[in-house]
Amino acid sequence: MRKNELYDYSPITERPQITWPGGARVAFYVGLNVEHFWLGKPSTSINEGTAGLTPDPLNHGWRDYGPRVGIWRMIEVFDRHGIRPSALLNSDVAVEYPQIIEAGKARDWAWVAHGKTNSLLQAEVENEERRYLTEVVETIEKATGGRPRGWMGPALSETFQTPALLAELGLDYVLDWTADDQPYPLNQAGVISVPYTLELNDLGLFTAHSISGPDFVQIVKDQLDQLYADSANSGRVMSLALHPFVTGQAFRTKYLDQALEYVVDHPGVWNTTSDDIAAHFMATTGGA
Repeated sequence: MRKNELYDYSPITERPQITWPGGARVAFYVGLNVEHFWLGKPSTSINEGTAGLTPDPLNHGWRDYGPRVGIWRMIEVFDRHGIRPSALLNSDVAVEYPQIIEAGKARDWAWVAHGKTNSLLQAEVENEERRYLTEVVETIEKATGGRPRGWMGPALSETFQTPALLAELGLDYVLDWTADDQPYPLNQAGVISVPYTLELNDLGLFTAHSISGPDFVQIVKDQLDQLYADSANSGRVMSLALHPFVTGQAFRTKYLDQALEYVVDHPGVWNTTSDDIAAHFMATTGGA
């Protein structure tokens, strides 16, 4: 057992007021998982019955649909609603799918470092983590033209050293600790946590819980409505986590469109990125 020394307990009812630009009450961003998977290593699967096979055409092909087809369908929806996603980017994507990088650069996406590949978790590189993180960050910087400011580990994984090493590399926020509806400081100088979500996340909703498209739209509406009500005295963050091999499926497109329309047309919503949320929070609160 280990005491949580990464961040302190802070009830949301006992904090200084957070204000968002333009008097907005809810800061909204899309966390778009732009990922690469190794062929031959088990990973996120839609059918566990074949997940241990090498190769595993069923599950690898499902995942590979994302960069080949799904993300391009989603980009059309994002463009329609003025969404600049926070691209949670495996650095291998820069090598394997450069067309996605170019599409994101043309649209001024925010780039969040998301490890090298989603087939490699952070604990697996603990003995060489500084070198590994440096390679990931520098690869993304070279490909996108800007150094990432944020981090989310593959499968939201970290080691106890990850925040300190990220700070050394100039990153100032992480998405891994999904413990809040507001940004909060870590006990690592200069690093904060920005809310991400495992609940409002297509991977869990559609694959683990088997919800329908209309259910997805209603869940997004309910999340925003409650966060808006909660934000009467202090701002909140709403993240929507999406994967191109899940929501990029053809039969889900119209429901993504409906959900985003409700959010971006809702009064008091700041349609933004995780980068801008982190920057505004740190500028207006000092990260405290």
